[in-house]
Amino acid sequence: MIIFPAIDIKDNKCVRLIKGDFNKITTYKNSPFEQAEIYFENGFRNIHIVDLDGALRGKSSNSNTVKQILKNHELRIQIGGGIRTIQDVNDWVESGVDKVVMGTAAIENIDLLKTACEKFKNKIAVSLDVKNGFIFLSGWKKQTNILAVDFVKKIENFGVSRIIYTDINKDGTKKGPNIKDTVELSSKVKIPFVVSGGISSIEDIKKIKSLNNSNIEGVIVGKSIYDGDIQINELAKQI
Repeated sequence: MIIFPAIDIKDNKCVRLIKGDFNKITTYKNSPFEQAEIYFENGFRNIHIVDLDGALRGKSSNSNTVKQILKNHELRIQIGGGIRTIQDVNDWVESGVDKVVMGTAAIENIDLLKTACEKFKNKIAVSLDVKNGFIFLSGWKKQTNILAVDFVKKIENFGVSRIIYTDINKDGTKKGPNIKDTVELSSKVKIPFVVSGGISSIEDIKKIKSLNNSNIEGVIVGKSIYDGDIQINELAKQI
């Protein structure tokens, strides 16, 4: 199972939100580059990065920061936030990221997602931000009437490399992940799933690892690292 320590970037700073609320934002002292260096030095090679400015504005605005991280460390980065066009995907693939995460654009324009998967084989991940079963878009500001289960079935044969499933009710709360719903949804399709939102302890990680569910590919850990609830050296032992 892959452990993805997270870096959420806003205004070129590391931040975390609670339940996707931009009014409940915490800014941390380490720069995104410094945080990536900490992860790298502790043995992590997969990192999850979200450009929150991009998610809000529909256009990446922290690309130079991400490219600096890529240039200095041999990391497999999956990047999301503000990726709306084939050109956006192409730019990130050319910069060397491992996976390009499509969220809002994938749901609003399913043909775009299909085209991206065909053009960039094994490079496209889809981020599903879900609350009470329904998908949310645009930095969690916009609720759709699309059920997550219906959407994953629709894209099952597109060639999506992984689905990042975030329970908005759990994200940033450190109250434990929504393992039940994630496992249930992942069982509907053959696409690998990554658990996101609410990780509070090493025990949560161990619980996910013990599932023996071949469809759960990894887990994203964010706020608990920044707040010191999970020590990075202890997390590294779970790699």
